[in-house]
Amino acid sequence: MSLRRVLTVARRIAQGFRRDHRSLALLIVAPLLVTGLLGWVIRGSTGGSIEVAVAGAPDALVTALRDAALAAPGDVRIGIGTADDAAAAREAVRSGASDMALIVSGSGLQMGLTLVTDGSEPAAEGGQIAAVQGLVIGAAGALLPIPGATLPTIEHETIYLSPDADQLDALAPVFLGLFAYFFVFILTGISFLRERVGGTLERLLSTPVTRAEIVVGYSLGFGFFAVLQVLILTLFILANVDVPALGPIPAFTIGLGVASAGSPLIAFLVAVVLAVGAVNLGIFLSTFARTELQMLQFIPLVILPQSLLGGVFWPVERLPDVLQAVARILPVTYAVDALREVMIKGADLGTRAVQLDLAVLAGIAIFFVVLGATTIRREVA
Repeated sequence: MSLRRVLTVARRIAQGFRRDHRSLALLIVAPLLVTGLLGWVIRGSTGGSIEVAVAGAPDALVTALRDAALAAPGDVRIGIGTADDAAAAREAVRSGASDMALIVSGSGLQMGLTLVTDGSEPAAEGGQIAAVQGLVIGAAGALLPIPGATLPTIEHETIYLSPDADQLDALAPVFLGLFAYFFVFILTGISFLRERVGGTLERLLSTPVTRAEIVVGYSLGFGFFAVLQVLILTLFILANVDVPALGPIPAFTIGLGVASAGSPLIAFLVAVVLAVGAVNLGIFLSTFARTELQMLQFIPLVILPQSLLGGVFWPVERLPDVLQAVARILPVTYAVDALREVMIKGADLGTRAVQLDLAVLAGIAIFFVVLGATTIRREVA
């Protein structure tokens, strides 16, 4: 092995980066932007508030809970309200009027405590449950009729999923939306870039075909494969096929086996509309790239911010105000919300939240079709 030849090859790579100012800048700037955004999200996110509907509790306990909430440390504000009965408390959680419900049954040493949560975001609810449990312990004096008696065990009940649901059950809608968006964006962007570099797009522009027709045609062509990709991903998430042992190959399972409370077809529809938007976004952004490497450079600028701000890891409501405004224009935000509504809460096309999310996703897709056609006209001029 010749050290001189090795250094020559390395110098050629370094010179290539030196000439490609955009790649060099992104190499330095992108990690700083993404890391800074992550730090802003973590440090700037608010603890928010927790609204608790209490049912079946004596007035003394409600007063003790409110006093304990006022004295509780930390930046999380806990509001204590009351409900007429257990059914009303559960309905308050279901409708979103309350974050959780504390249902008290029995009295004295026979008292039972049940904490009811939404159940759609187990990771986010874990901290809320701990805060309310601490509140109950702080109000133990009003709970226990006999000094020194043992505090009743707090049972946990959920409206959606189950108390034993794992992270995969809660994150499956996120996987479907985010991964479909990511892979379709990369597939379309690189494929359309090859069409431009290979001269195919230029030859099309010399024909009577309009630029809008070109963009819509490419959208339909890439959209077919996007739908196929989304279909495969949806089936893999929902299916659970046991394959028996075949000779030396042990038995194994294909699919994650995640149950969907709502129609899988509606979840598929949401993912398809999101993927169509990713197709048009990929077409639009590929006009600003000259190489496949430059196309991949859009990932930290387009995909990562959406994974941080789109409600994937943190609820949008807990983000800093500025980032909440940014999150409201990101397609992944609406896709994740719609998929959670369908797969976890059992919503259908008649649900207002799903209708709004689908309308926004469709509007974003149309917007990038128009923008893509405009960009091609500007580039050729």
